[in-house]
Amino acid sequence: MIGILVSGHIHYATGMQSAVEAIVGKQNAIEFIDFVPSITTEELEQLMLQSIARINTGDGVLILTDVPGGSPCNRALFIMLQRNDIKIIAGCNLPMITNACFERDGLSLDELVDVVIEIGNQSIKDMHAELKNLETCAPVYEDEL
Repeated sequence: MIGILVSGHIHYATGMQSAVEAIVGKQNAIEFIDFVPSITTEELEQLMLQSIARINTGDGVLILTDVPGGSPCNRALFIMLQRNDIKIIAGCNLPMITNACFERDGLSLDELVDVVIEIGNQSIKDMHAELKNLETCAPVYEDEL
């Protein structure tokens, strides 16, 4: 099973944790680390390394972060550069995290990255445009003719 580590600024990770657990239930091999003002980037990196050691079952670890270029992403990048069993996706949303939980069994780490990115792309919607599209595709009923 691929391990999943979610990290982000302030309470991003624990906020996502409560939402993920409400949707998919408690999961094995997943941890959430908040980067709060009371810890340094070096401490964040140590927390990540400790988490990776706990959740890596041998299939690798997917790290999901909030902001590309932010401290959680940068610390994860530093770790990834020293290992070949870590992949990172930055800019994650809730559908990406929940689906990573659903899809991680039976996939390689690289395959999971592809699936999660596709889900992220599909889950970003301009709802005004979506409604306009529905209006143009609305079925016509016989009594409306």
